[in-house]
Amino acid sequence: MKILLMEDDDALRQQLVTALEKQSYVVEQAPNGEEGLYLGREFSFDLGIFDLGLPDISGIEVIESLRAEDVDFPVLILTARGHWQDKVDGLAAGADDYLVKPFQIEELLARVNALLRRASGYAKPEIEKGPISLNSLKQEVKVHGEAMDLTAYEYKVLEYLMLNPDKVVSKTELTEHLYAQDYDRDSNVLEVFVGRLRKKIDPDGSLKPIETLRGRGYRLNSDLDKS
Repeated sequence: MKILLMEDDDALRQQLVTALEKQSYVVEQAPNGEEGLYLGREFSFDLGIFDLGLPDISGIEVIESLRAEDVDFPVLILTARGHWQDKVDGLAAGADDYLVKPFQIEELLARVNALLRRASGYAKPEIEKGPISLNSLKQEVKVHGEAMDLTAYEYKVLEYLMLNPDKVVSKTELTEHLYAQDYDRDSNVLEVFVGRLRKKIDPDGSLKPIETLRGRGYRLNSDLDKS
């Protein structure tokens, strides 16, 4: 999943990037509101983490601008302001949750995970599609109860498809959620990931979990729930 992180404190921003990338998130960084607003407008994200106290455009102004343009990815706000009115203002602007600084990284990761699940319509960290179950907190995948040994990118592909079960996901969209903007993308590499993933979770070819729609992209097989 792809996250837009807008934070002007260099040390905290790098700390958050490291923690998020360890959880297999793709992170785009913005050290100020102007750059954050540009990235939020121009690129697709699954979630934003926005500091409110920025030196140029405030986090609230960025949220208001994005919401006015129908950019609807969930936003977690970070604020050093603990007063209830500041929290209310952030939520009223269109944010979905908030954390008051200082905070524990573990709490931020838990809130990020919860927001991503809710945005996809899941209340619990475990997503099940037929015999395939994916736990987004543990980053664990099981098929018929047997744990799968997936690479980070194989897991990302499956997670994104399972969080968007009825959607045809283009190769462009999928690569944008696997890599940072400046990564040299190669669609052939994505095809390798999907091919390896199919072999691992469906070695005998009975499930056919991932459909390829020629010229359009990939989709999770809607018949999995019947398996």
